[in-house]
Amino acid sequence: MNLEETRKQAASVITSADLLKHWQGHRSLTRRVIEAFPEKELFEFTVAGMRPFAAMAQELLAITAPGIRQVAGHGTEELNEQLDQAGSKASILTLWDEATAEIDRYWAQIPDERFHERIVAFGQYEGTVWSTILYFIDNEIHHRGQGYVYLRSLGMEPPYFWER
Repeated sequence: MNLEETRKQAASVITSADLLKHWQGHRSLTRRVIEAFPEKELFEFTVAGMRPFAAMAQELLAITAPGIRQVAGHGTEELNEQLDQAGSKASILTLWDEATAEIDRYWAQIPDERFHERIVAFGQYEGTVWSTILYFIDNEIHHRGQGYVYLRSLGMEPPYFWER
């Protein structure tokens, strides 16, 4: 199968625009999970030795926009989960919104054929562009699930997972 046939076959399952919409739906839901946390608990509450949800959100922020910048061809950054400017819930939400806009901006620069290319994300994780993006989404879902456990442990109802 040549590249053009591969692109046509891939597009018949899901388009790049559909994948972005799916991911942004997850990001919108994760944002609502961040919003649901009381300020103190966002940064301090833990269960069974897991990190506070703020630390998980910082990991997601460290992966998403820098990862998509790399996918779009704007260089490779070292993974840095320590975001000095993420010291409050409001600042995490602001960074989240900025990352969401950045994902949209750089996504528009990714040609369809790029999704099948091999990359080494953050200079250390090898895969295809599409498998790397799916990892970004899967990782977010995983951490959001931890956030749901935290919220329920705090006696709070998390956002409905199907409302993306």
